[in-house]
Amino acid sequence: METTQISPATTFLLGGEFNINRVGYGAMQLTGNGVFGDAADRPNAIKVLQQAVASGVNFIDTAAAYGPGTNERLIADALHPYQKGLIIATKGGFQRPGPNQWIPDGRPEWIAKDIDASLKNLKTDVIDLWQLHRIDPNIPVEETLAPVVAAVKAGKIKHVGLSEVNIEQIQQAEKILPIVSVQNLYNLGNRQWESVLDYTAEKGIAFIPWYPLASGPHTLEEKISKIAGRHNATTAQIALAWLLKRASNILLIPGTKSIAHLEENLKAGAIELSEEDFQLLSK
Repeated sequence: METTQISPATTFLLGGEFNINRVGYGAMQLTGNGVFGDAADRPNAIKVLQQAVASGVNFIDTAAAYGPGTNERLIADALHPYQKGLIIATKGGFQRPGPNQWIPDGRPEWIAKDIDASLKNLKTDVIDLWQLHRIDPNIPVEETLAPVVAAVKAGKIKHVGLSEVNIEQIQQAEKILPIVSVQNLYNLGNRQWESVLDYTAEKGIAFIPWYPLASGPHTLEEKISKIAGRHNATTAQIALAWLLKRASNILLIPGTKSIAHLEENLKAGAIELSEEDFQLLSK
């Protein structure tokens, strides 16, 4: 079966309001080991963020759980006051007791605390896109999202997204408030959320793949390197270009600690895979 694809546009309109360049930046790597504590080289991390924005990135993804808190504060130190049109997306709903420890917490009081901490850390009065990092299986989603609804009404949050959800969970959340983005694991080698991607594309909801650079199983390597050679590109650039061609609602957030790697990722936006290349990789 052929995988659906379209010609890549360079921007996506998020929530009917924000025109976003489809190659953004994910800031998670700018933390300590195990996504805990501050970036080891903070001055370099600040340079990477500033270079991303100088290079045309206008969508940066972070989370209250990255650090926790250190990543949002780093972004504020690097980029505040934020230039017009720069969208900072953050997430809430995880406890972080230590490195590599992630405990979903959907209690309304925790969510409210996360939202207020993010506003303070990012030095902003309003979060452009707030995403529920995970649905807590122990708390009804209506309860989890109640403080989010309140924050939207209070003008603290403009738009709301979800992360690592299935179609049924998206539909459940949509009964509570509008959902403008879904952030799920998806890349050339792991397409378990294909149906969710198709659902979001149909509904005009942004799909933000996390871990977008995984180029897939060993069997794909030869195919990718041949195509990369034809485009004078790296395998990572081809993996990103495939995502951009897969659906027009995909927003990419590749992360890196290196300016050279950042520039390499951004160049992927200019690679136009042929129909033949696309189908070869999609098999």
